[in-house]
Amino acid sequence: MLKPVIQEETTGCGIASAANILGKSYREMKAIANGMGIYASDKELWSDTQFVRRLLATQDVQTSEHEIPFTSWASLPELALLAINHYQEADKDFWHWVVFKRINNQEFVLDSASYLPSNLRQDFESMQPQWFIEVKNA
Repeated sequence: MLKPVIQEETTGCGIASAANILGKSYREMKAIANGMGIYASDKELWSDTQFVRRLLATQDVQTSEHEIPFTSWASLPELALLAINHYQEADKDFWHWVVFKRINNQEFVLDSASYLPSNLRQDFESMQPQWFIEVKNA
C-alpha cells in the first residue's frame, strides 16, 4: 500500500513530493535539500521547477526536460510530478506539487498537504493540473 509522505512545512510540497518519489522520509529529503541550499521557505522554490529536478537528480532520477501541458489523466506517464492549485501573483506562477503514480493500471495522486483527510487521492475531478514533469527512472 502506498503511504504518502506529509510535508512538515507549509511550503514543503516540493521536498515532500521528491520524498514520495524516492521512498524517503520528509526529514531525510529535507536534509538532502538543505545540503544543496534548497529551503522550503525560499519563495523562488514556489515557482521554479529546477529545484525539484535538481533534488531528484542527486538520487540519479531523470525527469523530462520541459514541463508538459496536462491534457488527461489517461495520457500521463506511470510516474509524474503534477502542478495543481496553480495561480499567479505579480505575473509569477505558483502551484502545489503532487505525485501521480499508476500501479497495475490503477491511478493515484500522493498529495503531501497536511490538511487533507486523505493524502492518497483519487478525486481526480477536483484536481486541475496545469502541467506535469515525467519522472523516468525512479
